[in-house]
Amino acid sequence: VTSIGDYAFSGCSGLTSLTIPDSVRSIGNYAFSGCSGLTSVTIPDSVTSIGDWAFYNCTGLTSLTMPIDIKVTQYTFYNCTNLTSVVLTKGQTGVGASYSSGYYGDYRYTPWYQSRSNEISVTIEEGITSIGDYAFYRCTGLTSVTIPDSVTSIGNLAFYNCTGLTSLTIPSSVTSIGNSAFYNCTGLTSLTIPSSVTYIGDSAFYNCTGLTSLTISEGVESIGNLA
Repeated sequence: VTSIGDYAFSGCSGLTSLTIPDSVRSIGNYAFSGCSGLTSVTIPDSVTSIGDWAFYNCTGLTSLTMPIDIKVTQYTFYNCTNLTSVVLTKGQTGVGASYSSGYYGDYRYTPWYQSRSNEISVTIEEGITSIGDYAFYRCTGLTSVTIPDSVTSIGNLAFYNCTGLTSLTIPSSVTSIGNSAFYNCTGLTSLTIPSSVTYIGDSAFYNCTGLTSLTISEGVESIGNLA
């Protein structure tokens, strides 16, 4: 099996367990929509795309494991209102382009953004080398994120408006922090930037009004405008 087609298990509210084999490359539109009995879903690294509304209204879903570089849309996990734990695996590239490619009005959505009222904890697995642009854009429910030592860069707008994020450890492997990376992260109160970081982009910590303690190590060579 290389794909799970459109509407394959749509409306199967009694489905409580799901195992997707490593041979699967794509999951179709509405494939598991309305599967409210699912509590945990693991999407293997072989999957490169998931269709619109694929897990729509999976209200029982509390934990999700998925590749960080997967191609999804803004509606893939729409109305997964109880999702609280997300684990991002290496995927095909190990580069963190996990954001949605779609737009809704003027806003860009991460795959689990529709669960923004929840408190969401994210773990990024070892081996991932980059947190990509827009990776957690406007994920206001994000309260904690674990970044492994393999990550070397944090992209532009990566944690933009993650107002629920209260603490963060940047590992000593990171060398650059992109433009507006933590823009409007008003919940952050203290942060240490390790000596490995040489570049802090424009507006990186703009409007982080809760930040009372910031340690910038000697390795930093450039700090951008409005940082």
